[in-house]
Amino acid sequence: MCNRTFALIFAIEYLHIMRRDVFQAIADPTRRAILSLVALGAMTPNALAERFDTSRQAVSNHMKILVECNLLQQEQRGREIYYHFNVEQMKEVADWLAPFQKMWEDRFTQLDTLLNNTKTKTTKHGKHLSNTTHKRRG
Repeated sequence: MCNRTFALIFAIEYLHIMRRDVFQAIADPTRRAILSLVALGAMTPNALAERFDTSRQAVSNHMKILVECNLLQQEQRGREIYYHFNVEQMKEVADWLAPFQKMWEDRFTQLDTLLNNTKTKTTKHGKHLSNTTHKRRG
């Protein structure tokens, strides 16, 4: 019975860790803030915790998730552990966003073209939209 319980607990913990992904990690604003801080330079858990109005344990739990998703990497320096931002792991997010970025850029290009065409037409006809007056009905 004890072995079964241990195996079940291990399986649940393993599945819990395996289900985490980069998108889960960056969904939380605190974790995004941690990543932003660590992206500027390696930090210790205490240095990170000082930046938040929450308990050190709460920050530690966020960091644990980021490590499990491989967004943060640990480096032991003497007695201290430093956390580094793993830029390569964010490639998954960048790859997922790429088609949307292309779509946004295409739409902005279309908007620029429309605005330029509208500006050209109003300039040719000697009209400026800012000088147009509207009559009130009454």
